[in-house]
Parts: sequence; C-alpha cells; structure tokens
Amino acid sequence: MWMTAELERAHAFARDRGVTRPLYALVRVLLTPFLRIWFRLRVSGAEHVPAEGAAIVVANHKSFLDTFFLAIGTRRHLRYMAKAELFRGPAGWLLPRLGAFPVRRGQADSDAMETAAAILGHGGLVAIFPEGTRVDEPDALGAPRHGAGHLALATGAPIVPAAVSGTAHLWLGPLPKPRRVRVTFLEPVEASALAGSPDAVHVLVDDEVWPAVRSEYGRLSAAGGALFAGLAAAGLVARRQTREPRLIGRLEPGRVRKRRRRRARMRRIRGVLPGGRR
Repeated sequence: MWMTAELERAHAFARDRGVTRPLYALVRVLLTPFLRIWFRLRVSGAEHVPAEGAAIVVANHKSFLDTFFLAIGTRRHLRYMAKAELFRGPAGWLLPRLGAFPVRRGQADSDAMETAAAILGHGGLVAIFPEGTRVDEPDALGAPRHGAGHLALATGAPIVPAAVSGTAHLWLGPLPKPRRVRVTFLEPVEASALAGSPDAVHVLVDDEVWPAVRSEYGRLSAAGGALFAGLAAAGLVARRQTREPRLIGRLEPGRVRKRRRRRARMRRIRGVLPGGRR
C-alpha cells in the first residue's frame, strides 16, 4: 500500500510522543475565536470531561470540524482518529502533531485500536465517532460500532458521551455557513461495572452511551437561540418538540456512498440517451 510508511510513522508518533504542544496551542489560539464567533459556538457540560487520566469522548459525526468543536470544549489535548487517506504528504507530518492518528475506514483496523489503547494507557483523552463516517442527514444518526466499548473495557477508561448539533451540511462550496453550533458533554459512563459480563460491550454502547448521545442531540437540535427562547417564553412562537433522531443503521464510508451515487446517476443518464440501455 502506498501509505504504509506514512501510516506507520503516524502511529509511532502518536503512541510514543503525542501532540507537539506549542503547535497544538498555536492552532487552538488561531482557530478558537473564529469558530466561537462564526458558528456562535456554545459548549456545555465541559466539567464532565475528567481533568486528567484516561477517558474516551464518544460523539456523533456530521462534519470534519466536529473534532475541532470538541477540542475547543476541553483544555486537555484531544487525540482523535482521522481517515488514513489524509496522512499523505505534508499532512502526514502535521496531523499527528495536532493529535490525530490514522484509521482505515470500512474495516477493522487493529493498528488504530492499538494506538488508541496506548494513548489511553498514558492517561490521554481520545475522541471516537462510532458511526464510522459522517452522517449527512440532520435528523438521523448512524448505528454505533463497538470499538469505543472494547477500548473502555480493556483499559478501564470512562466514556464521556457528547452531542454536536448544527454541523450537518455545514459548507456552501469552499466556505462554512454561519450556523449555530452546540456541543454538550454528558456525565461519564464507567465501564468497570460491566467488566466480565458477556454482553458488556452491547450494554455499554447500545444501551447506555449511544441512547444518551441520541437524546441530547435531539434536544440540542430542537433548541433555538436566546431570541427564540425569549419569544417562546412570551408565547409569541411555538416551542419546538424534542425528538430523538432516527437511527439509520451502519453506513459505508462516504467515498463508497459517493461512488455508488455517481454510478446510479450514470445509469440514469445512459437510460435516457438515444440508444442507451433501459
């Protein structure tokens, strides 16, 4: 594979050295004002992220900026998985120094899991998006994969559920839309109480962590801004109903879905052209 050497170097850096602190601090200083102002970012529940020690943040995923919004919400260095394709060229040097490590999407990646376990073993904070890919639909979440549960049970790290709203369809061409983005960190879920149970991973992820993320995402999506809240309190507008987002199952990586859509469009085009197959 053309990326083998790049991925090996990225994993080695993530396991042994971690972020480059001055660079991480510089990027945080440069990005935080823009993200907070442009997206009117609101973060709540940051006190639920442990101040030190191993922890796993599990969140929904609709934009590559989700990682940045989560990182702004905590003073700790946030480590996170990024798709392997990004670690080519100069980005392969930069991303590990900003906390990222590669994951091969659409398959079980033991290297990524080993790197995450090593970071947790050093007392780090790791963010995982268990849907495995970005879910475009604003009113839906994907079914979670269980990697975060396995890591929590293997390392004893608590899972901090987190919901990020307002980031679906965030881009208008090359520019981000001025949306209102909200991030909420929820109370940690301890995996140690489930250790030894044959259904521990299922109970931890499917019954405790992901329902909490879905419920909070629905609440955030239904909430308006301060003006809307004031109008609703005065009875001038109707309050929005809170609904849990649909659960649409496990999705293939975005590149695979795009390829399928392109093929479907081409079949439709050929079907209407003269001499095309119907």
